[in-house]
Amino acid sequence: MSWLVTGGAGYIGSHVVRALQADGLAPVVVDDLSSGFERFVPEGVPFVNATILDQAALETAIKDHGVEGVIHLAGFKYAGVSVQRPLHTYAQNVQGTATLLEAMMATGVGSIVFSSSAATFGTPDVDLVTEDTPTNPESPYGESKLIGEWLLRDVATAHGLGHTSLRYFNVVGSGTPELFDASPHNLFPLVFDALAKGGTPRINGDDYATPDGTCVRDYVHVADLAHSHVVAARKLAAGETLERVYNLGSGDGVSVRQIMDAVRDVTGIDFTPEIAPRRPGDPARIVATGELAARDLDWAMRHDLRSMVASAWEARQNAGVNYPN
Repeated sequence: MSWLVTGGAGYIGSHVVRALQADGLAPVVVDDLSSGFERFVPEGVPFVNATILDQAALETAIKDHGVEGVIHLAGFKYAGVSVQRPLHTYAQNVQGTATLLEAMMATGVGSIVFSSSAATFGTPDVDLVTEDTPTNPESPYGESKLIGEWLLRDVATAHGLGHTSLRYFNVVGSGTPELFDASPHNLFPLVFDALAKGGTPRINGDDYATPDGTCVRDYVHVADLAHSHVVAARKLAAGETLERVYNLGSGDGVSVRQIMDAVRDVTGIDFTPEIAPRRPGDPARIVATGELAARDLDWAMRHDLRSMVASAWEARQNAGVNYPN
């Protein structure tokens, strides 16, 4: 029996695939390579080049590989861009999830771990976000992830689906040098790419009500995240009931300036970040507790900020990007 990983050729998905292998579970990858890389799929892991909007392809993959559960990571993940592309976002994230669930029901697959997002919270007016913090998404992306959670809930009511949704903020680092974050919108790649081009990384606003004036967020290591996805899969496969949602949060957060300082230290490239105006809608601080996930999913922050930066830097250099000495 095996577990289907949608989006398994992507940055997070490829780490989940390796975590499944390490835990003795057989992964099967479905990915349309719109943002992933086939070379991220380990040798010997079945790979199906298909979109999650293709129900027939999903059903075939499930039947051909004896799939018992799904870890659903595929989707359009760019919150800012989703404002300009709402229909595309809903097609990929809502219709895609509905199609996947249809394929699961048609083939008798009864367990799913859903990659949700802290974007479901919007801008919460609390110092520490918990699973009980009200959701108020502020982008089509955040809305689509919340609808995905609702779809799982409603299918569970109708068909007894075993499920849980994992919400998290900024995923960084690398668990192995051949896997890197290639997103054009995430902070670490943006900083590294600016340095590669001889430019200056940018901080958007340094006058927030935080200790150093820059925004504070959760940054979690991708390998820690992948581990808890696999623990959730194991528990669902064993018939255990999990909470409907879990936050994979750090509990304290890291500021943008702290990240810049760590990048300077790790890379040895001396730079002073450019201070740009605030971006509209950026809250000063969004940090979540991971206590519930620590209780049920063996969630822990096993990597500090320096190791997050160092592992991401090694993987980015291994990708063949040239940086100044």
